[in-house]
Parts: sequence; C-alpha cells; structure tokens
Amino acid sequence: MNDSTLELDVASAVRAALEEDIGEGDYTANLLPADRQAYATVISRQAAVVCGAPWFEQCFRELDPGVEIRWRAADGVEVSPGDVVCEIAGNARALLSAERAALNFLQTLSATATATRRYVEAIPGTPARIYDTRKTLPGLRMAQKYAVRVGGGHNHRMGLYAGVLIKENHIAVAGGIPQALRSAEAFTPAGIPLQIEVENHAELEAALAAGAKLILLDNFSVEQMREAVAITAGRAELEASGGITLDNLREVAETGVDRISIGSLTKDVKAIDLSMRISC
Repeated sequence: MNDSTLELDVASAVRAALEEDIGEGDYTANLLPADRQAYATVISRQAAVVCGAPWFEQCFRELDPGVEIRWRAADGVEVSPGDVVCEIAGNARALLSAERAALNFLQTLSATATATRRYVEAIPGTPARIYDTRKTLPGLRMAQKYAVRVGGGHNHRMGLYAGVLIKENHIAVAGGIPQALRSAEAFTPAGIPLQIEVENHAELEAALAAGAKLILLDNFSVEQMREAVAITAGRAELEASGGITLDNLREVAETGVDRISIGSLTKDVKAIDLSMRISC
C-alpha cells in the first residue's frame, strides 16, 4: 500500500460516508448562520491508541477546505481517559455536518489500533509477529489494515489479488497438496506470496516435501504447533491461525511460530469512546 493508494482510499471512503449521512443536506446545521465560525475539541473517554487522522481530517476538509486541525495525540500515540485528542477550528456548519462521519472513522480505527497494540505488547521476546486477516468491515479494508500497522502489527494480503492462500477446498479440487502447489506456482506472478494451509502434521510434511515456503497451521493445538516448528526446522515460515486470543497468545508465540494471524483485530472491534464538543 503506497501513499497515493492510501490517499485515494481516504477520499473515496470519506465521500461515501458523508453522502450516506448528509444526503440532500444537513437541515439541522442550517440553524446556524452560514459564515459562523466554531471551535471544537475531541476528548477520549478511555485508554486507547489513536488512529484514523487522514480519514477524520478529510471529513472536515470536504466541507470546509480551510479548516484547521491541531492534533494533540497523533496516530499511534496512546491516550488516557480525559485526554484531548485534537482541536478543530472552522466553519460551524461544516464541523456539525462532518462530526459523525469523522468520529466514526476515528473511533473504529482507534479500536483496531488499540486491539493490535495489546496483542503486540503481549509477545515481546518471541520470534512471532502479529498479522491481520481479510475479515474486515465492508468498505474499510485499507483503513483497518492501516490501523493494524499503526498498532504495531503487520498486514496479510490486502485481497485475493494480493496473494495465494491454498486452503482445504483448493487442495481437494487440485487432487492433493503437491498438485495444488505445482498448479499455483505455474500461474502465480512473480512477487505474489504463495501460502498453503495444513490441518495436521502429515499435511505439513507433504507441504514441506513439495517445497512450500509459507505454511498456515490451521487450528493446531499449542503442542501441535511446537511439533510443527520442530518438523519444519526453519525450512518454511509458519503461521498460526484459529482460536487464538489474548489469553493464549503468549503460549502460542513461545512455540516458535513466525506469524500469528488474528481475525478479531478487524472484525470484532468495539469503537473507542470519543466525544466532540463544539463552541461558537
């Protein structure tokens, strides 16, 4: 994901969010004179990792290009309850009309960044890295993956176009693990990651024998993971997935796996409690 791609996603997502909320017009905001200026502060009501500044800012800039936003806590910074996240000065109608969409982005993305940071902080001293999945909120794939990076995690493939992941059904249709890997290698463009999922040690050994370099251990127990690491002996990168929570994360990381993918980082988010107060 490069800067230009991110900018395009921000612009597209924000336009959709504002259209969804404002539609034909914000009739309530018309209570204020069109030239009235206002000042606002965003305050966090809970401990969190702030994330979503590009989307938040764009919501206001779409309605007031001259808006001024001063961040007291930039993306990636941890805040405590009562902390001021940012200050905003601009057209009062624009601030009121963009408020909900802007906060929706900031609250949701801060939730993903906060959850990711908690997972990352639970496994220092181990070789494992935290990865996201494609289990994202519709329309927010790139935004949530940005939030995972802000939280200290890593991105799995952005979409089906960005990597090959051979799963159980693919293997069955292809006729087996070696056949599936050979077929995938034949049509996969250079630079596209190729990964295969295995469900037991026999499948792991078959994948290794076929030359797999990136293997997903699907719902392995902790003991099975330890054995898988020993069997692999560095011949491939191993990713643990399925049934992993903060409660068992450290134990999983200590098995020696290279990657741990967590779907809940993006699909089970609970928005961070932020409030915006406006004064004219």
